[in-house]
Amino acid sequence: MSVSYKFETKPFKHQLKAFEDSCAAPYYALFMEMGTGKSKVIIDNIAFLYEQKKINAALIVAPKGVYDNWVKLEIPTHIPQRIEKTVVRWGASKTKKFEKEILGLVRQKSDKLKIFVMNVEAFSTPRGARVAYAFLTNHPENMVVVDESTTIKNRRALRTKNIIQMNKISKYRRILTGSPVTKSPMDLFSQCNFLSLNALNSKSYYAFQSRYAVVQRRTMGHRSFQEITGYRRLDELNEKLDKFSNRVLKEDCLDLPEKVYIRREVELTPDQKKVYAQMKKFALTQLDNGELATTASVLTQIMRLQQICCGFIKPDDSEIQPLKSKRLEELLEVTEELQGKAIIWASYTYDLQQIASALRHRFGPDSVATYYGETPQDDRQQIVEKFQDEKSELRFFVGQPRTGGYGITLTAANTVIYYSNSYDLEVRLQSEDRAHRIGQNKSVTYIDLVSPKTIDEKILNALKDKINLAGEVLGEKARKWLI
Repeated sequence: MSVSYKFETKPFKHQLKAFEDSCAAPYYALFMEMGTGKSKVIIDNIAFLYEQKKINAALIVAPKGVYDNWVKLEIPTHIPQRIEKTVVRWGASKTKKFEKEILGLVRQKSDKLKIFVMNVEAFSTPRGARVAYAFLTNHPENMVVVDESTTIKNRRALRTKNIIQMNKISKYRRILTGSPVTKSPMDLFSQCNFLSLNALNSKSYYAFQSRYAVVQRRTMGHRSFQEITGYRRLDELNEKLDKFSNRVLKEDCLDLPEKVYIRREVELTPDQKKVYAQMKKFALTQLDNGELATTASVLTQIMRLQQICCGFIKPDDSEIQPLKSKRLEELLEVTEELQGKAIIWASYTYDLQQIASALRHRFGPDSVATYYGETPQDDRQQIVEKFQDEKSELRFFVGQPRTGGYGITLTAANTVIYYSNSYDLEVRLQSEDRAHRIGQNKSVTYIDLVSPKTIDEKILNALKDKINLAGEVLGEKARKWLI
């Protein structure tokens, strides 16, 4: 179907097809692999319906790690400049200024397009759900978008229940995810139930389970329960999904750029913020006292700040002290969305061990291999060969870029995740090229986990600008990196 709409940014072929297939549908699912640009499709859809006078408001719900990207990057880039709009980002703050901004958005009756971006976690709170419902009720000509919709796969979770309730007060609904099924086809029920109670022709979860799962009654002690032992009629289920969804894999997108960069933000916890502030103050005091007179001494302080962002601190001559952090949780959310194999780079041994342990627990003991200084030399080539083997269960290569970032070929992966970044530009470039080299026939997606307004952000910006940090941290420039 050809649709009359003037795009702000030119779509790729797969994006144009997804847009044309979905733009007028009351509900639709974009099952588009990470890096294929599903956010642009949705923004184009919102703008199209607004210019058709079908909607005047949109609520976008996304995980904490990505909802800022909608406000800072995706919406400003892809929404047409010709459209007058108000964009408000949800926050936990209860300041008078923020409350006034939210109240103004909810009550605003202007002809402007109103876009409200909320994190999915807010729907676990009465305040978050109440504000979202008020926004939609006051703007009934609306669209609701759930980004990374596997976050509502748990039908028993309060946030899932609150979001599903919004299908009663929304005119258009969309879900976006790279992989709608993370563990079981049963994951689909809540996601599709938000779209429409009729989407899968199953009014209840148990009716859905009865049709598509093989269930046996088990007894354990005095407790009896139903256990899913297999699945059936999956071809029928796929036929139903095909009626309201668009499936896109990177391997099918021949016009994608060779490298795609994505940023996932990870807020510091209160514990991290406290320790980070103390460490920054200590470093600046040392700088003022002339104790940071060498590049190595400044880089050591930068490294300590980065370790705090990752979730631990190692004082001099003392054991590692873990800090409560959301970074590992964010990494696991990213891996749930991925297709196929992935490389995960982390600068610190402690992080590598934590990552490997969490992934083995989530995906199985044979799904992960670590590659760093302590990996025996005799094992290293075997790990690479196993990772490159398409039939191998080894899915995640978890490595230290200074050890694994040179010389080896890891083209079995087209997703590379940076849990933390080295400040060394050469290390970054070399580690990127482990997947992006001869033998790679797909676009490679690079995902950086970043704590905003910290040394994380400064290091990533320096790498992006091709600045080698080691040559930038003496004299007055040192203060710029530490403040």
